[in-house]
Amino acid sequence: MGIISPVGQGIADTIEAVRNAAEGIKPLRLFPTLHAPPLPVGEIGSFPSMGPVPRTHALALIAAEEAMKNADGAPDAVVIGVTTGGMSVTEELLKRGEGDAKRYECHSTASVAEYVARHVGCTGPALAVSTACSSGSVALGIAMAMLRCGKAKRVLAGGADAICRLTYYGFHSLQLVDPEGARPFDKNRRGMSVGEGAAMLLLTVAETPPDNAVAELLGAGLSCDAYHPASPHPEGAGALRAMEEAIADAGMTPADVDYIHLHGTGTIDNDIAEAKAIRALFKSCPIPPLSSVKGSFGHSLAAAGAVGAVVSALSIVHGIIPANTGFHDPDPDLKLTPVDAPLAADVNVVLANAFGFGGNNAVLIVGHPKRRRDAESPFYAVRPMPFSVIGSACLTAAGSLEQTMEHIRHAEGLRGIVPPSDILRPLSEKSVRRLKRFPRMALSLAVSACKNSAAAGPPASVFLGTGWGGLSETHDFLTKLFASNEQFTSPTDFIGSVHNAAAGHVAIHFQATGPNVTATGGDCAFEQALFAASLLAHDGDNPLLVIGADEYHETLSPLFDASVATSGTPSDGGGALYLKPAMATSPCRIFPSFMAYSGSSGRIIPALIRALGGDKRIKEQFGAILAGIPAAQREKGKGQLDDFLSMTGYPHPVIDYRRHVGEFASASAVAAVLAVSFVQAGEIPGNVCHQKAKPLLGLGVLVLGFGSYITAVEILP
Repeated sequence: MGIISPVGQGIADTIEAVRNAAEGIKPLRLFPTLHAPPLPVGEIGSFPSMGPVPRTHALALIAAEEAMKNADGAPDAVVIGVTTGGMSVTEELLKRGEGDAKRYECHSTASVAEYVARHVGCTGPALAVSTACSSGSVALGIAMAMLRCGKAKRVLAGGADAICRLTYYGFHSLQLVDPEGARPFDKNRRGMSVGEGAAMLLLTVAETPPDNAVAELLGAGLSCDAYHPASPHPEGAGALRAMEEAIADAGMTPADVDYIHLHGTGTIDNDIAEAKAIRALFKSCPIPPLSSVKGSFGHSLAAAGAVGAVVSALSIVHGIIPANTGFHDPDPDLKLTPVDAPLAADVNVVLANAFGFGGNNAVLIVGHPKRRRDAESPFYAVRPMPFSVIGSACLTAAGSLEQTMEHIRHAEGLRGIVPPSDILRPLSEKSVRRLKRFPRMALSLAVSACKNSAAAGPPASVFLGTGWGGLSETHDFLTKLFASNEQFTSPTDFIGSVHNAAAGHVAIHFQATGPNVTATGGDCAFEQALFAASLLAHDGDNPLLVIGADEYHETLSPLFDASVATSGTPSDGGGALYLKPAMATSPCRIFPSFMAYSGSSGRIIPALIRALGGDKRIKEQFGAILAGIPAAQREKGKGQLDDFLSMTGYPHPVIDYRRHVGEFASASAVAAVLAVSFVQAGEIPGNVCHQKAKPLLGLGVLVLGFGSYITAVEILP
């Protein structure tokens, strides 16, 4: 394990801070506040320089290096929860009008995962997850699923976030910050303390715990409130579902829990909802000791769940329950009294909560590695899960899927900006009047994908892939902040700037209360969302949505996305697939076969071919390839594609889909939807493959991604 927080750097400092109930909340010093005294925050003091990278990247690598210190090899995958990415640097650049796109190379949340993967030598998946304040726990849940299904033997997972103006002023604009410092579960609490930090855990799979095992990740539960973009369900319904699922996933009962590591932000509504959920969970047995460390550490946003996992493990190892720092007066409405001083205790099982904007709930069960097991998880299954496609939709400059296919048949281009009228067509004005372009796109795609599949029922879960999220909201928030000399902001834009906000709106629309995961893995964000869905879905589950979308923003897109900057035609769009765990009789199936961070490894293409079943299967099963090569990586990607074709001797059409749909991060979502349409129609239109229409003759279509990431998605009849 590795950790850095306001109370110390490293495991040794952290356990000492827990023993002494150290307080890390102090007035902000990171940047000047121009119109009011600085608010108390969980700010990290000095730490070793990691070179010219943003603060989030540096914190993530510090935690990762500690976690990997005694490892005997690189991890097979890296999964990191992040919300701010390089925002602390981006803010400064935008404020002074910097127009050099190279200066923004580390803006994305994906760049944090790539940075860590590169430094620890990982050439497998490098996943970025952005589900607000539950991101770190969701990352650990995904990592555990990868281990369970055999997709990896060792995964480095956790979360990282740094304080920036966006989060500092954003939470303040929502009146969610306590000017006296966070006091979770206290009668007089007034809000949270924005914090920063990073925590990473190296997870491995083994029949028996390794000798150096610190703790065991026993279970995870994910849910969505589907209630409000920023406020929790008032009865804690979503939190309760996540806790119940985590306990069931671990093969336990509430009575097995020795300690509850509270999410405990100190905001009035969040603490009430969490308390109600806990009382409901433990209605038939005593409530164990509980506490939140956010009065000491601050709320480190995407890192909070991973920090909670590390603290939970330390509680088990050292037999100590942390103090609920800041707590003095019990709140009679909560009917819970947290531990107010460090408590020595025999801790074998910890329930650790993490809840975020968009109603994103993630709960982990952490246990003693030598604890006797009475039951295995009921959710061990053959995964990743293949899916049956029961609905699809896309948005391109041509419009809807039907309009897009018509343009293809008539050899008309698809590149360009999606017309607003086409985004709004399936939506009611009431449902989107307060939404900007990106959430409207996501909701439009979701509604269109589900419109012809009423018999399947509404989606239970939502998985969204986006390279950049709500650029309009981010730009408008920062523009107003800087124009007012950092005095005024928009709380609505702050909520909308969170990457998972759009997925939250989709969940609210459909009342989808299952897992709600937003992947932000750059040019393969859609593939990462599909991969996460395949890991977290179970046999017999209700349908789910997998969406990929990105908006074009005239100021930010050319600065953030190098492929957009080199493209002559600004473009945006997306695709959505309405899926169900694969049925015996299905007109079309989809499966994410391969994902790897390419780095500089020359072994990636042979690994891709093996994952697809070898060159013989590739030639016999797939009648066409849709290949995605981002413009900024065209030379590298073209070389990778050439190697693939040479090694396989592939004889069928290969279509460079970005030349058709345009340059935007989630272009692969459009490609996947088009591939589904081609398979369902049984042919590739002639205008796409530069020849007569190509009958597929019962074969499928392979969607490949090249460049920094190598991905493969199979679409089969």
